[in-house]
Amino acid sequence: MPSEQNGSAVKTRLHLFLFVGALATWLAIVLGACDVERRKSDAELGLNQQQSAGRRIYDAECDRCHQPYSTRGRKGPGLKGIFQHKYLSLSGLPANDDRVADIIRLGRNEMPGFSQKLSPQDTQDLLTYLHTL
Repeated sequence: MPSEQNGSAVKTRLHLFLFVGALATWLAIVLGACDVERRKSDAELGLNQQQSAGRRIYDAECDRCHQPYSTRGRKGPGLKGIFQHKYLSLSGLPANDDRVADIIRLGRNEMPGFSQKLSPQDTQDLLTYLHTL
């Protein structure tokens, strides 16, 4: 009987070891394939005062739907490199301050407009921050 219990304990430990190893491998693959970067401080990003103000607005209003340092989004598209392309990924509109400001103010598709919530200066600060992504 004791040797059967010993063999069962060894099998249980082996199964646990294999499970933990498989889980660790899966996590490494999933996290390694992801293009999301660790959140950096304003100082690490070299943000000026206006860009930092825009980042605070982004954190409060935009981050719940848009990832700043990824091309993958949550509800809306990720915004990494938004101004690095000639056109916006979903709408096909020109990727410039005027069009992006219009989307921020008026909304588009499922995105609400923020004209009642953000002042013109807030919108400008936010645009300045978006240029750093």
